[in-house]
Amino acid sequence: MDDLTDTRLSGNAQEDLTERGYSRRQLARIAAVFSVGAVAASVGRPAWAAAGVPDPAPVVKTRIGANECWTGPLMPGQKAAAAIIADGNRYAPKDERGDFIKAVMAVENVPYDHVAPWPGSSDPLSRAVVSFCSPTRGLVTADPTFELAGRTATWLGAPVKAVPLKADYSHDVKAMLAANPNAGLYYICTPNNPTGTMTPLADIEWLVANKPKDAIVLIDEAYTHFADKAPVASYMAAAGKDVIVMRTFSKIFGMAGMRMGFIMARPDIIAKMMRYDGGMQSGALPLPSLACATASLTDASGIMARRKEMEEARGMTLAHLKKKGLTVLPTAVNMFMVDWKTKPAKDMQAAFMKEDVAIGRNWPIWPTVSRITVGSMEDMKNFTRAFDKISAA
Repeated sequence: MDDLTDTRLSGNAQEDLTERGYSRRQLARIAAVFSVGAVAASVGRPAWAAAGVPDPAPVVKTRIGANECWTGPLMPGQKAAAAIIADGNRYAPKDERGDFIKAVMAVENVPYDHVAPWPGSSDPLSRAVVSFCSPTRGLVTADPTFELAGRTATWLGAPVKAVPLKADYSHDVKAMLAANPNAGLYYICTPNNPTGTMTPLADIEWLVANKPKDAIVLIDEAYTHFADKAPVASYMAAAGKDVIVMRTFSKIFGMAGMRMGFIMARPDIIAKMMRYDGGMQSGALPLPSLACATASLTDASGIMARRKEMEEARGMTLAHLKKKGLTVLPTAVNMFMVDWKTKPAKDMQAAFMKEDVAIGRNWPIWPTVSRITVGSMEDMKNFTRAFDKISAA
């Protein structure tokens, strides 16, 4: 695979990557990833694995470690997915992909050619790194944040700058630009994973206006539906800015196992991300996933009810922890960071596992802080009972 002629990259993709400074060996690595049809396969891990859960994942009573939703797809989505099973002998019985894009258009007010569905959001996230970073134009990200973009850049040999969050746990966009004024990609996760905090749109707009020419700002809004009145950046994509706005159905929509997501961006940006496999991963999506996502996206009342349920369970949990004297970071979504103070987060994760509760992991910058997913009210009562037992030991 070190021979450039052995890769499965198109001629245009090879030429672009070579011009951006990738070596023949790096080109081979990129080709190997895209040739198996999953860009994140070699550099990423499933969400439950990233949460620190062993492989294979153990079966536990309470699973609040991977930021999954506590329940399945919204009912309109379930019905739509079930109905299309009978047509599973066809790649596209009608225009299911087009119907999905039209649903995004209606909700987000973006043009048809500015939307591309994907199997989840890990694939387009890694593709964005490959498409816009290089050995000379690196990645700038936050610390802590979702690490896949950073892992992909490191794996490819592109430089990575990780900038600490501000005191309010939002992205420090001015420090991010200063960290690499010639980066190819700036990654903003808002609401942020793992902190659950939001970065103001004004800050993101400033970064888009002041970034280097041809650089892209990737705005990851995986958790936006969990945040009440969360600002969204889709209007920047519709306006033709140098942005990629990314969404997933793995969170509030309860479709983590169905692998469905999408991006909103200018057509030329989408085309650049599709060069490596001709758009195969965007076009060959499972029919049940497409149908479920299309029906779920417009279920505004279902989304609101699910968010309210999460807020009630979160409120009960945070009140309990604060009453016990623990420090909990502010959050707007279905996760929170709790500081165990003198106890290492890894030890607490192991202690909770013994109580049949799988909590989230920690990030290296905060060794005593764990990320906890907000599950159902029953899940969170199990968590608080387990915590009381552990703290009393």
